[in-house]
Amino acid sequence: MQLSLASKRARIAAAGAALAVGAGLYTAGAASAEHSVPRTDKEIPNLTKVTDKIKAYYGDTTAKNGQHYASPDSNYAKQVADIQKKAKAQLEKAVKNQSGKKGAPKPAIVLDVDDTTLLTYNYELQQGFHFTPESQDAYLKSTDMAPVFGMPQLVNWAQSKGITVFFVTGRDEHQRDWSVRNLKSAGYKPAADTAHFFLKNKKTPPAYLPCGATCTTVEYKAGTRKHIESQGYRIVGNFGDQYSDLQGGYAQHTYKLPNPMYFLP
Repeated sequence: MQLSLASKRARIAAAGAALAVGAGLYTAGAASAEHSVPRTDKEIPNLTKVTDKIKAYYGDTTAKNGQHYASPDSNYAKQVADIQKKAKAQLEKAVKNQSGKKGAPKPAIVLDVDDTTLLTYNYELQQGFHFTPESQDAYLKSTDMAPVFGMPQLVNWAQSKGITVFFVTGRDEHQRDWSVRNLKSAGYKPAADTAHFFLKNKKTPPAYLPCGATCTTVEYKAGTRKHIESQGYRIVGNFGDQYSDLQGGYAQHTYKLPNPMYFLP
């Protein structure tokens, strides 16, 4: 992840939050992708109010150690559960349709990490929704993120049904060990080994990515999914919290998980 990406995250965190949470934060004529430069202050959502809405949406609870946690009874958790219910039904159908077909590709699912399998909520609050590579490194090295509600159960169930699980993240290759440790501690049983866990490697990018070290998020993730399918898999489900996690094809179904904290192009 580059500093330029960090800057983008910081700049559009509040706007992305307001767009995702909704609830009338924008009025007619408000700033949007089409009109990105506000004409007056009235077009800009109040940052404190946006943060308060984010906390309410996640059902913010603070532990004695000062860490913030989302509530399993929150609207966020309920929204995620609805998405997972739909995904499980579609995955069951996909597996059934492929069962017994000679020479059929092996079913697989692809999952992003941040805010798809692991929840960055506490980290984002600690940083004031201002991402930097340095703060992310320090956090991942010392602290495990909580799992996204229900995702370990869905992923482990998928594996039990014969679906191969792949993780594809925008995290950097040097963060692999910390990420693997966290996935295990969060309850994910599928192996997050080098064959099933893809991180960005700008120093020595893989040959299957023609864009090399300059890949956009969509190019990197779609190119990696294409590589996975070239190994004899059919990706029956692709999960991500950003639209850039899901664009570019190479997935039968896509599942957008909610994330009002930041937006990544």
